[in-house]
Amino acid sequence: MEKVGLVLEGGGMRGVYTSGVLDYFMEQDLYFPYIIGVSAGACNALSYLSRQVGRSREVNVNYASDKRYINYRNLLKGKGIFNMDFLFNDIPNRLVPFDYEAFHAAQERLVIPTTDCQTGQAHYFEKEDRSEKVISAVKASSSLPLVGKMVELDGKELLDGGIADPIPIKKSVEDGNEKHVIILTRPKGYQKKPFRAKVTANLVYSNHKNLVSALDKRHEIYNQSLQYIEELEAAGKAYVIRPQENEVVKRTEKDPEKLQELYLRGYNAAISHADSLKRWLYKNAAKDTQAKVETIY
Repeated sequence: MEKVGLVLEGGGMRGVYTSGVLDYFMEQDLYFPYIIGVSAGACNALSYLSRQVGRSREVNVNYASDKRYINYRNLLKGKGIFNMDFLFNDIPNRLVPFDYEAFHAAQERLVIPTTDCQTGQAHYFEKEDRSEKVISAVKASSSLPLVGKMVELDGKELLDGGIADPIPIKKSVEDGNEKHVIILTRPKGYQKKPFRAKVTANLVYSNHKNLVSALDKRHEIYNQSLQYIEELEAAGKAYVIRPQENEVVKRTEKDPEKLQELYLRGYNAAISHADSLKRWLYKNAAKDTQAKVETIY
């Protein structure tokens, strides 16, 4: 399975839908040579590459209501709603151990989009970077604007990759992939609305005008990406898995029952797509093999 990219949208706690899809993929030993995940999609990609079935579900369902994970009072302390130290230190190193060795042994390529707060442009990191840089990149990609703190890495101030590249399908194409399996966290027909907090953003990011501009244009980039995905689908170059109905989960959802329900939706969606996805993945591969045989003989 060459030149196939797995593209993972973010969406905060809505990313638990993706956790369900990827858990089924892992159970079926279905791994793609290229993975690009933004924000929550990047977090899911970590456990996918470390081959830890159920880990992302455990983190997000079991700890979402923990005040150490999501706490609005943190904003009053100048911190983000999501406790990033808890999420990227306590959880992976103690509470729900992350298999760093298996992650680095994985042969798949991982790309992590972030947003450069000075330029407002996407900045990408890869798995080949040293361990602490990869984790910091995922931390940056997951740091939501206005309710999260910038992450400093490689001399750059970084935030949520979903600002500059919300559905990184074009990056997957640019990196040479010819087919793309895309997991979205919004149902078909969804369109992102214009940014409504520009006044607040101008106050908070008064020294980062390009970031404010990127936030203001994010809905355009997002909706253009959806249109591009539809074109790829029509051309047989993209396979999309997404919720069939409006989700019951907010971006900062803390209700474990709602999160578990969304996880199961993702898991069951992967089951229902399994046969058609495999046919789609190997359709052209079979034709190519037949063509090579005919050429030889």
